[in-house]
Amino acid sequence: MQDIRDLTSILRSNTPIVVIETYEEHRVVALLKQVANVLYQPLFTWSITQGLSRADKAMAAQKFNADPTELLGQIKATTQQGIYVLCDFHPFVVDAPKNVRLLKEIALEYDSLQHTIVLISHAFDIPPEIKRYCAYFNLTLPSTVQLQNLIYAEVDTLRQRGLPLQVDDKAVAKLAENLRGVTVDDARRLIHKAIVNDGAISHSDIDIVNKAKFQLLDLNGVLHFEYDTSDFSQVAGLNNLKNWLRQRATVSSQQLKNADGETQPPMLDSPKGILLLGVQGSGKSLAAKAVAGVWQRPLLRLDMAALFNKYIGETEKNLRNALELADTMAPCVLWIDEIEKGLSGGQSDEGTSTRILGTLLTWMAERKSQVFVVATANDIQALSPELLRKGRMDEIFFVDLPDAEVREDIFLIHCRRRGLDVTHLDLAQLSLFSQGFSGAEIEQVVISAMYTARSIDRVVDQGLLLEELSKTRPLSVVMGEKINALRQWASGRTVNAHQ
Repeated sequence: MQDIRDLTSILRSNTPIVVIETYEEHRVVALLKQVANVLYQPLFTWSITQGLSRADKAMAAQKFNADPTELLGQIKATTQQGIYVLCDFHPFVVDAPKNVRLLKEIALEYDSLQHTIVLISHAFDIPPEIKRYCAYFNLTLPSTVQLQNLIYAEVDTLRQRGLPLQVDDKAVAKLAENLRGVTVDDARRLIHKAIVNDGAISHSDIDIVNKAKFQLLDLNGVLHFEYDTSDFSQVAGLNNLKNWLRQRATVSSQQLKNADGETQPPMLDSPKGILLLGVQGSGKSLAAKAVAGVWQRPLLRLDMAALFNKYIGETEKNLRNALELADTMAPCVLWIDEIEKGLSGGQSDEGTSTRILGTLLTWMAERKSQVFVVATANDIQALSPELLRKGRMDEIFFVDLPDAEVREDIFLIHCRRRGLDVTHLDLAQLSLFSQGFSGAEIEQVVISAMYTARSIDRVVDQGLLLEELSKTRPLSVVMGEKINALRQWASGRTVNAHQ
């Protein structure tokens, strides 16, 4: 109903040209039929293959009007008012001055002709000559309730065809939430694919749908869909961070509905994001993946290096497009890895990093979508104070080197993941001899011990692991001064992610 009201309002506003960028051509024509009926105006549709035809009555197409220039000439010469829907007309205004002029003349004579031109295409670059005569209309995207209805309607359709289906109502609600941001037609296709894939609607369908949804909206490598998300069973330590995230897990997806079934704002503000500051290899990236896995949200990684373009303005445009895509994918987790490397260009980048920061800060302050930002950083001094203030980031967590208990858990996780027998290992001793090691360094000790064991035809045991530990110089030793300075800065300024 909202689309019909808005479209009717635009057509009543005496706007000569209406531009609608969408793939849902049939849906737009169906809406315009209802609007034309309300306004008591004839509705015509045109395409290069079908020519001009009456859309609100059963009449044969006028094949002789397939040529774009002849079509516009006829519209201009017609004295009876009407609504003319031109489908995929965008190629016929590029380097076509006569067509552009005809459109302008139709617009200039609107008071006498009362013709409305509706241009429908997936994308349309409006020539500057006619831009001031145009109004833009965007179709609304389906709400969560509408998406749930689409899912159940598809289930009913397939059941009527004799296909037995298992439906988990909780999975339906979660699937509908993750389908937000796609059109009705795309939602139907994704729902159908999810159902016929395994003959059911279950939580396993959510990842499949998220991947397909991202492919529909792909952005040339600036944003990456991370398929390998984790859960907290794969993350040792970080107890403070885990508790913080668990407290907000239900709020992050809370949707309240009024009596009409319309979504209302949650009682609590949705969490916005966190900054994970810490030593390299301490598990910040794994924690970002775990957030997405536990919350059952798609994980998008913003590649800061891929943003940069040699042409002035293109870098900021890439970032804006990436953030718009993240909004469309919401609810999701946006992981900005090593954020300081993209925002600390200094004087040599002609102000690009400053403009990027401004674009990012504006989006973080104004966004309404449920995009939870997880930014990771190794050098806090390179970050702007504006980025760190409360309101843009909910909290700053410091991921310190693991303590003795956490190091035991890390050895246990990596040994089990690789099928090693841990019953004969003294994890407490391994933890003692790995003081100052990060999680990534402990993982490499296990991997190196496995390679050594294979080369000498021996089983990985305590001795081999201790030997590899003795040969490794951790980063806390190699870069001890910098790491100590970072730990001193974080003390009292951040929340310890472990304790």
